[in-house]
Amino acid sequence: MKKFMILFISAIIWALSGSAVFAHCQVPCGIYDDHARVVSMLEDTATVEKAMGEMKILADKKDLQSQNQMVRWVVNKEKHADNIISTISDYFLTQRVKEEQKDYEKRLKDHHKVIVSAMKVKQNTNKKYADELRRSIEALDVYYPEHKH
Repeated sequence: MKKFMILFISAIIWALSGSAVFAHCQVPCGIYDDHARVVSMLEDTATVEKAMGEMKILADKKDLQSQNQMVRWVVNKEKHADNIISTISDYFLTQRVKEEQKDYEKRLKDHHKVIVSAMKVKQNTNKKYADELRRSIEALDVYYPEHKH
């Protein structure tokens, strides 16, 4: 019973720590909105673009407040790029891109391009990388069009 309680408490702490990935469940719940995931990744990209612009403004400032803000923008840029990588790998590649699809290889390459573009955004501050990321996400829209209900 003691081991169970330790495991149970550990699971609660882990769940509340915010380290869980919230891309979507990996059980066959049937509640999917693929287009919403694409839109969400574009919102993450907008945040990355905003962060890059703000970082450029702060680059030559030496005061402590500016340095603090610079760190916050870098952290946000990283977080939103990670959100994109997580959505592609934990949601799309595990649940939506399937070997039996006729265009499997193209889909795989298109999704991989998003991950690579997000990685480049994390490593750089040049706007061209954010533009590349946006284009790679927009290219997925052909697979996940908006459904009008």
